[in-house]
Amino acid sequence: MSSDASPAPAKTPVTLREVAASAGVSVATASKALNGQGRMTAETRERIRETAQRLGFRPNSLAQSLLRRRSFTVGLLTNDTYGRFSLPLMSGVSDALVDAGVSVFLCNVEDDMRLAQLHVEAMLDKRVDGIIATGKRIDRHLPVDLANLRIPVIYAFTQPDPDAVGFESDDAGGARLAVEHFCRLGRKRIAHVTGPASFAVVHERARAYREVLAEHGLPVAEPLLGAWSEAWGHEAVGKLFDRRAGRAEAPDAVFCGNDQIARGVIDALRERGIGVPDDVGVIGFDNWEIVAEATRPPLTSVDMNLSALGREAGLALLSLVGGQAAAPGIRKLPCRLVVRQSCGRPPDG
Repeated sequence: MSSDASPAPAKTPVTLREVAASAGVSVATASKALNGQGRMTAETRERIRETAQRLGFRPNSLAQSLLRRRSFTVGLLTNDTYGRFSLPLMSGVSDALVDAGVSVFLCNVEDDMRLAQLHVEAMLDKRVDGIIATGKRIDRHLPVDLANLRIPVIYAFTQPDPDAVGFESDDAGGARLAVEHFCRLGRKRIAHVTGPASFAVVHERARAYREVLAEHGLPVAEPLLGAWSEAWGHEAVGKLFDRRAGRAEAPDAVFCGNDQIARGVIDALRERGIGVPDDVGVIGFDNWEIVAEATRPPLTSVDMNLSALGREAGLALLSLVGGQAAAPGIRKLPCRLVVRQSCGRPPDG
C-alpha cells in the first residue's frame, strides 16, 4: 500500500433520531428512556437501550445537561403575526433541538405588552429550559422585558437586550451579493428601489449598494424609498423611466429591497414593453419562494438563511443551558444569492 493513501473518512455519529426510528418510538420517548426518565414499560425502555447500544449511540453531553432540567421544552416568542420570518427560523431551531428530545412552543405576542407578559409567565410556569425571542424586524425589541429571567434567552432576528446573545442576517453582505452579481453580468446603470427610511436594514443595504458601485467605478444614484409593496415597486418604475425626471439614461438593472417590490417592478416594466432580463435585470431580497418562483420570469433573490440562523440560535441556547458561557453581542450570519432567470446571463453567455 502506498504511503500517501488517503485515510478512511470518519463515521458520522449516530443521532437520537436514528435510535428512535430504529426502536419504533418518538425522539422524546427515546431520550427519556436513555436518561432513566418518563413513564413506559420496562420492555420498551430495555428495547430502546439495546437499540442505542447496537447502533453505537453516544449521548451529547450538552443535550444531557439540558434534559436534566426535565421540561424538554423551549419557548419561541415572536410578533411576526404572519410567520414570514419566524416559521423558517423555528424550523431551524427545531432541527437543532430535536436530537436532544426538546420540543419548541411558538407563542405570538403581536405588539401587545400585556399578551407578551402573559406568555412569558406561562412559559416560566411550565418550566421551559430557555426562550428564543424573534420578530418581524431586527431593529425593534419585542414588547416584553426578558433581561432578568432565571432562564437563558437567545435573540434571533430581533433587537437583543444589552449583554445578551443575538443572531441576525448580514443584510449589508446580502446587498453586496446582489449588486456584485449585476456587475459581473455587465450591468452598468443599477438602480435601488427599497422600503421605508424607518427600517435600519434599508440604510445598511443602501450603504452596501453605494459602496459596490463606487468600487466598480459605476454611477451611484440615490435609492428610491417607499413601502414594502408591489404597488410601490410599480410606482418606482415610473420614477426611474420617466424622461422628464432628468435621467440621462434609464437603468439596465434594479436591485429591490424585497421580493414584493421586485414583483411590482417586473410587472410595470412588462407594461412598458421593457424586457426582463434582456433590457433590465431585476433582483429581489428575502427569497420568499411563493413570490419569487411564481414571478415571470422567476425572480433572483437574496436569501437570509433564516433556517440556518434558527439552528445557530437553538445550538447557542443548548450551550447556555448546558452551563457554557457565551460572549454577549450580535452574531451576523451570511446571506446567499438564489439565482433564477430575472437577472440575465453574463455577456459571454
